[in-house]
Amino acid sequence: MLTSSFMKRLVYSSLIASFFIVLAGHRTIAQSPTNRFQTGLNSAKIFTVLGETTTIKVSQATSKLDEEAAFNLVWKLPIVQRKAREIARLSKGTIRVAATVDSSPTPEEPYYTVRVFENHVDHIDTIYWFRVLSPSGEIQVLDLVLNEYISLKEWKPN
Repeated sequence: MLTSSFMKRLVYSSLIASFFIVLAGHRTIAQSPTNRFQTGLNSAKIFTVLGETTTIKVSQATSKLDEEAAFNLVWKLPIVQRKAREIARLSKGTIRVAATVDSSPTPEEPYYTVRVFENHVDHIDTIYWFRVLSPSGEIQVLDLVLNEYISLKEWKPN
């Protein structure tokens, strides 16, 4: 009887301690800042390292084109909407077409990369890759045969 009471206390105290640890961890995560966007300058920063001057490129964070606008430009393309309807119809609604912004502009690559894909239950299949140039909003598509991005005017989808 003594060991049974001891075991119950041991189990309950472990559960209570685990609860407080999880609660503290959740509270810490909830209070941490979730700012995904970094603000930058529209110019280059210059700094000195051991007497030598180095220039660093800084991306333009104040552009008129943001992640949501880039996503919407691609998602509203007639070919994307047509493909989404076609896949939904052929799969009888079991496969949905979705899109996501895979990368944001950098000084070296001044564009958003948007991926359009089939969202299956157990996996995804990429349909198209697009680039949305920042800040112009020009859209380019990846030609899989040439393995390079081309303009929408040049593109001949299947």
